[in-house]
Amino acid sequence: MHNSLRISAILLCAIGLTQCGGEQPAEAVRTGPVVSPDEANGAILTGRVAYTGAAPTPKPIDMSANPQCERTHKDHPMVAEDIVVNPNGTLRNVFVWVKSGVPARNWAVPSTPVAIDQQYCMYHPHVIGAMTGQNIQISNADPVNHNIHPVPQTNEEWNDTQSPGEAPKLRSFAKQEIMVPVKCNVHPWMRAYIGVVSHPFFAVTGEDGSFTIKGLPPGTYTIQTWHEKFGTQEQQVTVGAKESKAVDFSYKG
Repeated sequence: MHNSLRISAILLCAIGLTQCGGEQPAEAVRTGPVVSPDEANGAILTGRVAYTGAAPTPKPIDMSANPQCERTHKDHPMVAEDIVVNPNGTLRNVFVWVKSGVPARNWAVPSTPVAIDQQYCMYHPHVIGAMTGQNIQISNADPVNHNIHPVPQTNEEWNDTQSPGEAPKLRSFAKQEIMVPVKCNVHPWMRAYIGVVSHPFFAVTGEDGSFTIKGLPPGTYTIQTWHEKFGTQEQQVTVGAKESKAVDFSYKG
């Protein structure tokens, strides 16, 4: 190789513009036929994430430093979403995913984006899941400027401003990462979390604290839950074809 060409190749490798050998992240190497979960023949995992102990008093958010947001909240008072205990004694906003055991296949990336809205100077939903490469659609329904600023450890960081009425933005993450925090540099109380997974087997608990994961191939799996205040828990489960199995978790306040 000519010296100038060799130097160019080294520089390109150093700044990551070319593939220069070595092991690549599993989520970046999708080979073979594209497959989707076989919900007709696969297993179904269901469960609830319980909360034991006295439910904490919701913490009101002080938005007085930003009069526009405070006016927006006049008829829609908001509280912090770091701990949300449902009326049935379960936890909302818990990310549940299959941490290990999933066959290394070329899992189809959904064409439908996952949506995050900025409404009443808050992110909605507070916790979402998306596959690597899946679009995340960010909208601004407020009459104020917002700033969407994910702070990942593994993926590329980005920081976008979105004005009122601006068209939704589409962004994605290339690598698996549990979890990616999202903040707003304009409104420091705004916070969301994104679980980025290289396969489609994940869920987020909602108003009844339950989750459902469908189409798992027969096998043995490690199921992990994540909560922003209470951390992670894991259980191992073995499922067969068309088997339904319940896996419950519990966090103590």
